[in-house]
Amino acid sequence: MKSLLYYTFCLVLFGVLLSGCSRKKDSFVSRNFHAVTTEYNTLYNGGVALDKGRASLVETFNDNYWEVLPIERIVFTENTASGEENRDPNFLKAEEKAIKAIQRHAMKIDGEERNPQIDEAFLLLGKARYYDQQFVPALEAFNYILAYYPKSNNIAQAKVWKEKTNIRLENNVIAIDNLKDIFEVESELSNQDRADAHAMLAQAFLNLETPDSALVYIKSASKLTKKLEERGRYNFIKGQLYNKLGKTDSANLAFQEVIDLNRKVPRKYHINAHLEKIRNFDYASGDTLLLRERLDLLVKNRENRPFLDKIYYTKATYFMNIGKEDSAIVNYNKSLLQKSSDQFLNSRDYLALADYNFDKAAYKTAGAYYDSVLNKLPVRTREYRSIRKKRENLNDVIGYENTAIRNDSIIRLITMPEEELTAYFEAYISKIKEKATQDSLARVEEVRNQEFFTNSTSSRKQGAAGVGEFYFYNDVAVAYGKQSFEKQWGNRRLEDRWRTSTKQNTLQGANTLPGIATTIVEEQIEAKTAADYIATLPRERTQIDSLIKERNVAYFQLGLIYKEKFKEFPLAIERLEKLITFEPDEKLILPAKYNLYQLYGNTDAFAKEDSLKNDILTTYPNSRYAQRINNPNTVFAADVDAPEEVYKRLYDRFKAEEFETLLTVLDTRIEQFYGDPYLPKFELLKATALGRYKGYEAYKTALNFVALTYPRTEEGKKAQSLLQKVLPNMAFSSFDDEALSVSYKVLFPFENKDLVAAQEFNKKLQEALEKVKYDNFTISLDSYSPEQSFVVVHYLSSRSQAEGLVELLANNDEIKLSRDNIIIASENYKIVQLHKNVEDYQEKITN
Repeated sequence: MKSLLYYTFCLVLFGVLLSGCSRKKDSFVSRNFHAVTTEYNTLYNGGVALDKGRASLVETFNDNYWEVLPIERIVFTENTASGEENRDPNFLKAEEKAIKAIQRHAMKIDGEERNPQIDEAFLLLGKARYYDQQFVPALEAFNYILAYYPKSNNIAQAKVWKEKTNIRLENNVIAIDNLKDIFEVESELSNQDRADAHAMLAQAFLNLETPDSALVYIKSASKLTKKLEERGRYNFIKGQLYNKLGKTDSANLAFQEVIDLNRKVPRKYHINAHLEKIRNFDYASGDTLLLRERLDLLVKNRENRPFLDKIYYTKATYFMNIGKEDSAIVNYNKSLLQKSSDQFLNSRDYLALADYNFDKAAYKTAGAYYDSVLNKLPVRTREYRSIRKKRENLNDVIGYENTAIRNDSIIRLITMPEEELTAYFEAYISKIKEKATQDSLARVEEVRNQEFFTNSTSSRKQGAAGVGEFYFYNDVAVAYGKQSFEKQWGNRRLEDRWRTSTKQNTLQGANTLPGIATTIVEEQIEAKTAADYIATLPRERTQIDSLIKERNVAYFQLGLIYKEKFKEFPLAIERLEKLITFEPDEKLILPAKYNLYQLYGNTDAFAKEDSLKNDILTTYPNSRYAQRINNPNTVFAADVDAPEEVYKRLYDRFKAEEFETLLTVLDTRIEQFYGDPYLPKFELLKATALGRYKGYEAYKTALNFVALTYPRTEEGKKAQSLLQKVLPNMAFSSFDDEALSVSYKVLFPFENKDLVAAQEFNKKLQEALEKVKYDNFTISLDSYSPEQSFVVVHYLSSRSQAEGLVELLANNDEIKLSRDNIIIASENYKIVQLHKNVEDYQEKITN
């Protein structure tokens, strides 16, 4: 009975206390109950979740030390999905706890909040939304504190966070003005709050690209903050800003402040501060030996292993600056071997190696390194576009260099005496066999080292060769097996009881293996003699002339590329001087000499310049090159013999469909401008004219010639594209069905030997159409083939309309214009013009 009374009393007491904790009652118990519950339950858990989320952001952030570091180590993406499944669970939990605290524990009575922890809840809500990139909702939370909790001790923090959010929303100018006002109004700001505000001011000025103003506030923030990690970061940024402003000494002092913090800051700040100081080193007056010792110590320190990629790169730069290029190359490669996650660092390593090989004229290697650079750089950057252009130019250099080397070698072999040529190829065959033997020996040794054959029972049962293939299919395995057998058993006959002790047991030495390997190699190498190789050399005069011509053009183009695109004047001079020693075609000599004349002037070789000047003026006094030498400051508005002007005139002929004369002139001009950079344009124009004049097959053949002859030019690439993408769709399979056609033409054929009659008919037809008021039709005189042309009436809407027009022209008493004609749909007219098969079309219509 007593226990029942006790429990009843407790329940009544609990009910009284619970009713006294209502959010609607402004009592001491109620206020303290909700305040304590909010602070030590809901807000505590929300704060823990916020800290976890923030720590996760910091840990996953990768600083780019090649640029000025951001103030906050947080990755903010441009587009964030609003669904909860795409949000950080920690920030989502912090937001939920803040909302729960507001909904369950707010005590707004008579327009005043009685729970002193609710402003903390709104601050937590704003922070959670800020870190979760919900900037507009975060701004609402901070504004709510400022509007409804004017006496809160979190007002200053709310103001600072509001401006941080404004900065994220790119309202930098507003944020700067408001933050400056906070310093004047809020006298109770703690040093840490002031440090945060000054740091964000620095970020706003960085966003506005005013580093000098940013420097003022980052210096202040580094002094005010009590957090050592922040102090190290702010000092590092301070050093970067000094570097950006060209104040190297001040930058080094700032980086030294980071170094002096030593283990009090993350190691990455410490190491990068060292490296920044080294990059600022003055090689003209500094102690390079001391600098080398510093770099070696950084490499040896075990704590620096995660940063060896950057240290090796800095060390490579050091060697480049002191002229030890071989050591620099070694360290660039060491940097790459660290497999760094820093893509930009990798791009710097590859770029340095590319430039080094380019300067050494190792263009194939340089091209490969430039490809690697492009793979590491963002596509939409100026540097990417610049390097890509340089890489494309290298394609031309590599192609022409390969042509020059190959043709030089063939021409040299062709001109050798027969005995010397035979001796050359015999030596070549010996080298091939020696190399193949060494490769085979190396492979056998590799098999041995890897224990190609195991003595395990399982291997014997499976009859395996040890690498997943049948034993006797592997010549190397068989050779090694023979050697192992003979070493153990000697030479044994194939007979019964061969293992008995009475049998011969001649053990072989270890030198048996090379003999076996050599035999295998000799069997595997195709038996080619010197005569076989000699037989492959070109011997016909036309073949040799073609090689010489191609070689000469390659040297000429190399000279122009080195001169115009790469400004490598010594290389350009070397190629052009060598070209002249070959005594090339006359059409290459003058432009080569003129370019050499310019190159000698650029390299201060004044005696050679004067000599070439006199040569050009004496030998070619009427050429445009002589005019340019005599009048160097005159801009020639229209040089009628310049390739550009000639091409314009020829293109006008193409548009006028003067194909016969155009092709004749094109052949002359192609011969005249042989070796000129403009030549591929003439060749492509010729291909297009042939297509219009002689049809599909002629067009295909001419395009193929352009693509193969000029593969590195824009015209060659365009021809290749046409061959691959356009020509297959143009191949004739059948005429189009005209049932659905809405456009027809009437063709009046004329022989080209009677073009005067065609022109007269064209004129009469035009007058006839005007007389019958058929102004919606047009007439043209179209070239069809070398033998035939068409007078064409266009824009007829149906076959019956075309037939009616023909009948009207023939029967009208005032016109009486009658002639054999072909009515054809516009789609099929295109086919006829392309494939020159009008007879096939007429046969199809007749049948």
